[in-house]
Amino acid sequence: MIDHISFSVKNFEQSQDFYDKTLSILGYERLMNFDTEEHQVAGYGKNGKPSFWIGDSSLSGKEEEVGKAKGFHVGFLAPDVASVHQWYEKCLELGGTDNGAPGPRAEYHPGYYGAFIIDPNGWRIEACFQTYQGG
Repeated sequence: MIDHISFSVKNFEQSQDFYDKTLSILGYERLMNFDTEEHQVAGYGKNGKPSFWIGDSSLSGKEEEVGKAKGFHVGFLAPDVASVHQWYEKCLELGGTDNGAPGPRAEYHPGYYGAFIIDPNGWRIEACFQTYQGG
């Protein structure tokens, strides 16, 4: 349903390093960068398609608004339970804050396993592995 999502970051280089290292654990990579006077952005995804973008807020002068969207979070699909744990530990190592340790979330549905982090910009992110097939 959603093609892509983007948000601004306070420190572009630090955030690019954070997402390069954490998303690679989940099987994603930085696929694109745009660096002009108006935009400095990085796009992440796989199979040549970026679906998650970060952008430098300092170019817009709106740094104080970064990480402030109440209720907003981004969930990244993980290939397995082990990668959820690795992602969570790497996020903490790189300045993320715990927002829910890795574990099953049966209240979401059987087979849901996730971990929650607040990134260095204040954005709420998650890695999840799901065995639920729907029906």
